[in-house]
Amino acid sequence: MYDDRLDSARIALKIGLGGAAFLAGADKFFGFLADWPRYLSPLAAAILPLTPRTFMHVAGVIEMVVGLAILGRWTRLGSVVAAAWLVAIAVNLVLAGFFDVAVRDVEMAIAAYALARLTEVHDAHRAALSTPGVASRVDVAA
Repeated sequence: MYDDRLDSARIALKIGLGGAAFLAGADKFFGFLADWPRYLSPLAAAILPLTPRTFMHVAGVIEMVVGLAILGRWTRLGSVVAAAWLVAIAVNLVLAGFFDVAVRDVEMAIAAYALARLTEVHDAHRAALSTPGVASRVDVAA
């Protein structure tokens, strides 16, 4: 059965991951947090048809959209995309020699996956409650 106490974890992950994705994406245009192009591996920079700065702007737009998806009604989809995106970023960071930051991004990917799963259970519970007679017969956490 669904436990409402899980909502505090789901909401914390939603705000934290969604907000971080949006803010990191926006910062790709301003550079207050980091010199983002510096984190692009030489291999990635060599094969991209864009300059590192332009690539970071594209990445920034994607991250802002993913952040808004997580914060909005598409939390599960945004979380799955964020998890995959963060693993890809971690691979790039390993190739660039930023092992410490890569570990952090893998941990964030795991948190994004956890948010996707918590959201899946939460949404199934809400759907069961909105269907008359089903909530009493269905174990939505199964």
